[in-house]
Amino acid sequence: MISDTRRRCRTGGMLIGAKLACMLRITLDRQSASPVTTSEIPFDERGGALRGCLDLVAGRFPRFLLGGAVPAGLLPVFHFHDVSRGELQPKLEFLADNGYRTVRADDIAAHAARQTTLPPSSVALCFDDAWASLWTVAAPLLREYNLTAITYAIPARIEDAAGCRATIADHTGPAWDGPPLVTWPELRELHTSGLVDVQSHTYSHSMIFHSTMVGGFVTPSYAATPLLNRPQLSAQPMRFVTSADLGAPLYPARSRMSAARRVLVSVDAHDRCVRHVAESGGAAFFGRPGWQEELARIADSARATERESESAQTRAIEEELDRSRVILNERLRTQSIRHICLPWGVSSDQTAAALVRVGYRSAFANRLRGLHAVRPGDDLHWLKRLPNKYIFRLPGRGRRLWG
Repeated sequence: MISDTRRRCRTGGMLIGAKLACMLRITLDRQSASPVTTSEIPFDERGGALRGCLDLVAGRFPRFLLGGAVPAGLLPVFHFHDVSRGELQPKLEFLADNGYRTVRADDIAAHAARQTTLPPSSVALCFDDAWASLWTVAAPLLREYNLTAITYAIPARIEDAAGCRATIADHTGPAWDGPPLVTWPELRELHTSGLVDVQSHTYSHSMIFHSTMVGGFVTPSYAATPLLNRPQLSAQPMRFVTSADLGAPLYPARSRMSAARRVLVSVDAHDRCVRHVAESGGAAFFGRPGWQEELARIADSARATERESESAQTRAIEEELDRSRVILNERLRTQSIRHICLPWGVSSDQTAAALVRVGYRSAFANRLRGLHAVRPGDDLHWLKRLPNKYIFRLPGRGRRLWG
């Protein structure tokens, strides 16, 4: 039995740890895993301040975040999404001024597998999703500071184009017109130049509905839902719930790479609700009383759902993994796609097994154990990273430990 004194010490230590985490604003900075509700999402698939506090108390954050050194064998890996020059340039300048060198995905896997020893001051810079700013902003800055990056691309979301867009280095008009993600010509140029190591972020980066419970409807405010957080309505043909689908029912959603089995919701219910809103005033429909009940009746009257089998779930996961690699290799004329970052950091036992069967050498994924860095001996299919704001916590001139 623990004495009162020991109990008080332990409780006090946890409170201090939680307070430190909140002061340091240590969170996983993941985007919300569902555009509707998180009530049915397991805790280990969520981010947020509480998760950050618990991770700090559990010792999951590298000590250099609190002012320590980076020990031998520890590889800090930082992730970015869409970036601006004002956000990215100071971080790259800090790394270059302090002699940090960047590594590629093969280096990360070899390091975790104890097949190589990386030089001191090695870091990895990962740009998830391959947003257009990877081409227009990040690439010119990486070249300027003699650094390289890894991008995890989503082939189902990439558009073709006649050529590459202007960048911040061109000084010839707007640098970010066009699709929100890089185009195929831009991704090929990044890969061919060696500046960016292109790897996989699954084929479609999809949320799937896993429950028949209507959690809400698409309203005008849905336009603020991040593009890649909008759930997939159907796989064949691939169709996502968009901000134009006013009135569409929304159900609890989780990553396709999670343990959740997909519920094949009624596309007819979706279309009928959208049509009803369009015929009833569009956005103005949501200002009249009882609109939720109207849409709920339509959704219920057309409800026809089916849950996928375990074997269908396995096939769908394997297709997401394999198709991404095949298409990226074909479009980039390479065979170098052998690493993956799983969307929202979400994996499962099924996905981990599928990664091995499909042939991925390494994967970044979150779970409630493991350090948020890469060390020799780490499980290659459960590697961890840190948000890019912690670059300034690295040792060196201009280090920032607070704020």
